[in-house]
Amino acid sequence: MTINQHISLLRKGTVDCIPEEELRRKLERSQKTGKPLRVKAGFDPTAPDIHLGHTVLIRKMRHFQQLGHTVIFLIGDFTGMIGDPSGRSATRPALTQEQIDENAETYKQQIFKLLDRNRTEIRFNNEWFSTFGADDFVRLAGKATVAQLLEREDFKKRFQSNAPISIHELMYALAQGYDSVALEADVELGGTDQKLNLLMARQIQQAYGVKEPQLIMTTPLLEGLDGVQKMSKSLDNYVGITESPREMFGKLMSISDELMWRYYELLTDMSLSEIAALTEAVTNGEKHPRDLKAELARKIVADFHSAPQAVEASNEFDRMFREHQAPSDIPTIEKPTGAIRLMKLLVAEGLATSVSEAQRLVAQGGVRLNGERVNDVKVEVGASAGEEALIQVGGRKFLRVIFK
Repeated sequence: MTINQHISLLRKGTVDCIPEEELRRKLERSQKTGKPLRVKAGFDPTAPDIHLGHTVLIRKMRHFQQLGHTVIFLIGDFTGMIGDPSGRSATRPALTQEQIDENAETYKQQIFKLLDRNRTEIRFNNEWFSTFGADDFVRLAGKATVAQLLEREDFKKRFQSNAPISIHELMYALAQGYDSVALEADVELGGTDQKLNLLMARQIQQAYGVKEPQLIMTTPLLEGLDGVQKMSKSLDNYVGITESPREMFGKLMSISDELMWRYYELLTDMSLSEIAALTEAVTNGEKHPRDLKAELARKIVADFHSAPQAVEASNEFDRMFREHQAPSDIPTIEKPTGAIRLMKLLVAEGLATSVSEAQRLVAQGGVRLNGERVNDVKVEVGASAGEEALIQVGGRKFLRVIFK
């Protein structure tokens, strides 16, 4: 690949590249000297599960790996005890060391679904901060001004509204910046919400005498399944990378046609020209958006599971939604004979979180019993021995209950 092709791959699905001209210079020098770039991305272990939104950044790390560079997956076990204040309206609660260790281990198990294990450095920033003394932290604090830190929009809003800002929160960006000094980072990747932290890292490197500070590249925040808010587990608009192939496939088939193109760009390795060709094929009526959405879902499922499992998930989806058949492997349980309200059964078996939610699902037409839509929240099942109840909640939850 030429340097132009390298740049095209690396810039795909990114927002900022600061300074822009340094990317070419660093790549050319790396090619000339044979010395790979050191590419850093930091993750605070505040949540144990990775979803597709996180993989936008991890996929960019993989692109650097594919071009022969070294990627550093930095787990912020020290900075995780501070908590990233970016976008926060209040101080984050502190995590215990046990929580951090547990979450970090989960991250380590998940990232190699995309990254090459043999070409990835996993580091913890407590490696250097555990040896920091009070004098080291004082020197680090002297590398930026309070005015600079308070220019951040999140701190500015809290300051103006008299919301508390803890001293340790001001130290977060400085500590993250020192990570780049310790790791001798040539490039740092982060989401657009991390831009101020990444810029601070360049300043900290310069303050510690680094002649050529890191280039920073940011990736966009991926919209969730609703196509509006960013993907988030708390908003329940996410696709977890450890979810079953069938669950992942079904969720991805629920996105809008417009959002599909965004996912093609950020969640696959297809080039922009290849994606443009697909867009043109839809416009010309040569391809149907649903078929391309299914192809997208197969690609993503294959990345995190396998190609055969992706095909199986696709076939199962067609059985359920094209042929209107029940899944081939519906979980089956036995219950003692005796009439029970369907609403209570849904809650007892985890198909709804509460009776009120079950009733809401019925009102929305989301519950079927033996293939028929349920309209009465008082309906009962299990009144006679040998009775079977095939329950469907939404498009993907099924349960067969046999009463004995």
